[in-house]
Amino acid sequence: MIIFAGIIPHSPLLVPSIGKEHRDELACTLAAIKEIEQALYLAKPDTICIIAPHGVRYPDAFSINLVDTYSGDFKSFGDFSTSITAKSDFLAIDHIQRKLREENIPFTLTSTDELDYGYTIPILLLTPHLPPTWKLIPVSPSMFDAKSHYEFGKQLKRILHADQRRVAVIASADLSHKLTKDSPGGASAEGPQFDQVITDAVSTNNPKQLFTLSPDIVEGSGQCGFRPIMTLLGTLDEINVTPTKLCYEAPFGVGYLTVRYDIL
Repeated sequence: MIIFAGIIPHSPLLVPSIGKEHRDELACTLAAIKEIEQALYLAKPDTICIIAPHGVRYPDAFSINLVDTYSGDFKSFGDFSTSITAKSDFLAIDHIQRKLREENIPFTLTSTDELDYGYTIPILLLTPHLPPTWKLIPVSPSMFDAKSHYEFGKQLKRILHADQRRVAVIASADLSHKLTKDSPGGASAEGPQFDQVITDAVSTNNPKQLFTLSPDIVEGSGQCGFRPIMTLLGTLDEINVTPTKLCYEAPFGVGYLTVRYDIL
């Protein structure tokens, strides 16, 4: 069953060896992630399902990466000493793929043991105190629209919530990369609009207002977290949850939203 959920950003600057003095400007986000890490520990998950945007992605199918053991590092960011490993929840992934295909959901499996930073940063920050028996389900979105991702999340919920495993669902998601002239993508009018709409919808637990969010705003914002967030929201459909926005900040021109969901 789903026992915990959250949204966290995946900026490499959150990693101590990479962010260094820049982490001072991310104090709010780091404190919020620490709160989620502590709550996750108390929730005692058997499995963590992380939905992240930068892995292998198909335009016309959702996907899960399935290997025995995943690994990842931060060498591309100049850190040659930090690495992570995680065991897959092989049985849960197999159960998911069978059920989704029975329902004719556009879905495929991939197979690579290397995780990108969209997964490794949440794992590094959220699991240091979990027992080593926890397992991973790494989900990748497709290029379908918002409602399709919400419906996919509902299908995941139907499967995971009926399982005896204690499952935490995490959306690894950065918001707009186009908030100011100093943003990685420069400034756009859509950037602040997108972050405001997402933050409002999540804070009020009103995901359906995002179904009609203009594609021009979504794409013009330079975001990477919309589809993971929509999938997460689908997994919480008809579950009694209370969202708490722990932090929103954008010190480097990228929107970082951190949210904890208390499942009642």
